[in-house]
Amino acid sequence: MDPLFDVSGKRVLVTGGSRGIGLMIAAGLLDRGARVIVTARKAEPLERAVAALRERGECEGVVADLSRVDGADELAAAVRRSADRLDVLVNNAGVAWGDPIGEFRVEGWDKVIDTNLRGPFLLISALLEPLRTAASAEEPARIVNIGSVNGLRPPPDTENYPYGASKAAIHMLSRHLARRLAPEHITVNALAPGWFESKMTAHLLADEATRSELVAEVPLGRVGAESDIVGATVFLASRAGAYMTGTVIPVDGGLSGC
Repeated sequence: MDPLFDVSGKRVLVTGGSRGIGLMIAAGLLDRGARVIVTARKAEPLERAVAALRERGECEGVVADLSRVDGADELAAAVRRSADRLDVLVNNAGVAWGDPIGEFRVEGWDKVIDTNLRGPFLLISALLEPLRTAASAEEPARIVNIGSVNGLRPPPDTENYPYGASKAAIHMLSRHLARRLAPEHITVNALAPGWFESKMTAHLLADEATRSELVAEVPLGRVGAESDIVGATVFLASRAGAYMTGTVIPVDGGLSGC
């Protein structure tokens, strides 16, 4: 392993790690020697994911619902029980909700904002002490927030209003926290993925005609692969990314920038 990109031995928490992008990140970090805790709201999918992930490295699972006000505190307490340090926090748990603008249900709006924005903020607050314990000037602790290309530009013909708003907000929250936590040697960055295979995108990507239309908009002409999101995460979590904070990195095949 190139020491510049070495994450071996690092203790990492990945929220929403039982499927999709979170599962990709957890697997990629385990393959590179990190010790990973993954969370999910539902116990059964989490158990299946952890069983598979343990074939790749040291992994444990914690059931956690970050849409609840006390969910972050409960998860942080579970993390602290097993060790007093946390090298990397990946805030990936997220939900989406779509309704026509004149009929958008308030419970959908609240669920998305509570999970995608309030949850990460409360979890960061609750995990400051183990992050501070891990942090040093030479090797900062890392927070990686998973935003979205939909936080960089409006999605076409999709009425999932709070999703894009929550992701744009998590991008700005990352910048704000980066400035606040830099003196404590904790970096905060965001990744903004484009189209990746996940439960959230399955209803679009499973249809060949719709998939072709979406991919046609991507300058690089394909959906994201596991290596794409893992590579970006490893970069931010390793020595290679130690001098970066307050950034929002699109991982979208050029969708937002070309």
